[in-house]
Amino acid sequence: MSSRESSARTPRVDRSGTANPPVEPIALEANQPRQFYRGGAAIAAFRRRADADRGPEDWVASTTTQFDKDESGLTRLPDGRWLRDAVAADPVSWLGDEHATEFGADTALLVKLLDAGQRLPVHCHPSNAFASTHLGCRHGKTEAWIVMGTSGPDPTVYIGFREDVPAAAVAEWVSTQDSPSMLRALNPVRVSPGDTVFVPAGVPHAIGEGVFIVELQQPTDFSVTLEWRGFLADAEAGHLGLGYDKALDCVERRAQSPDRLVRRTQASTGESVNLFDAQADPFFRADRLHVSGTAALEPSFGVFVVLEGAGTLGPVAVHRGSTVVVPHAAGEVVVTGDVVAIRCRPPSVSSLKG
Repeated sequence: MSSRESSARTPRVDRSGTANPPVEPIALEANQPRQFYRGGAAIAAFRRRADADRGPEDWVASTTTQFDKDESGLTRLPDGRWLRDAVAADPVSWLGDEHATEFGADTALLVKLLDAGQRLPVHCHPSNAFASTHLGCRHGKTEAWIVMGTSGPDPTVYIGFREDVPAAAVAEWVSTQDSPSMLRALNPVRVSPGDTVFVPAGVPHAIGEGVFIVELQQPTDFSVTLEWRGFLADAEAGHLGLGYDKALDCVERRAQSPDRLVRRTQASTGESVNLFDAQADPFFRADRLHVSGTAALEPSFGVFVVLEGAGTLGPVAVHRGSTVVVPHAAGEVVVTGDVVAIRCRPPSVSSLKG
């Protein structure tokens, strides 16, 4: 047995002194906390489930709770533990030495499946600096979308203001709930499977009806909802408890170029296709794997979403709709079969020090 195999299969002792089972990839069930908007049919079809009304988001390998909740949003492992608690008990095995040195027991990543059964409201998310100052959290919420599927005649996302917008105009739109002006101010981008959209913190955005994505994001549930009427119960649910006078300070009001934020990757081939460029590295990484036969992956904490085909991920049988979390200590995991999958990983630690 190689040293890698021995490391992956030898029981470990966590901080409490309890022996853990061998560290291997783990298949995950759907985890769909209640949301305020419609959707879920695409998730049910993807996961081969009959219950299409469970909700429009599936939080995969989540150690993050919904805003102001104690447990809602967390992933439960097959052995009954919260993934959050398992990582906290043994962060080095789960995340690797380098990551654990920088982030401790924080995975620094949240992955979701999101099925927009209606257009989502115009909203944005705070930056690291804003979250640290006003919300007591290291992470803001930069995110990115990988389009898995679309339906309907006009699958569109809206990303960033087309022109610079004065603070007074944004405040007026929010105060009067002028949805048409908000939408007109954004860049509309028609999307198709394989497209990726990088959404920096602060940039206003909305996902249109019929767009089904894998979403990578920083591990928070911080949203400032500019367009709350018709979506949230009241304005109080839209500003993170800060009041809109303060919350709107996080809005990026400068014009954004879709060419800088959107990539068309469907035609890209090769065993591994990097889905984002270097601007995403301080927040998360993702590649699309095209395996026909076998492929060995370097050790890393990872969250896998299988798009097509069937095979194995280490000892775990996978097929379209499978989601799997892989601990760093699983070592060099081998993928076999004919499989197309998205591998999501935390930020590159080296990119934080550049």
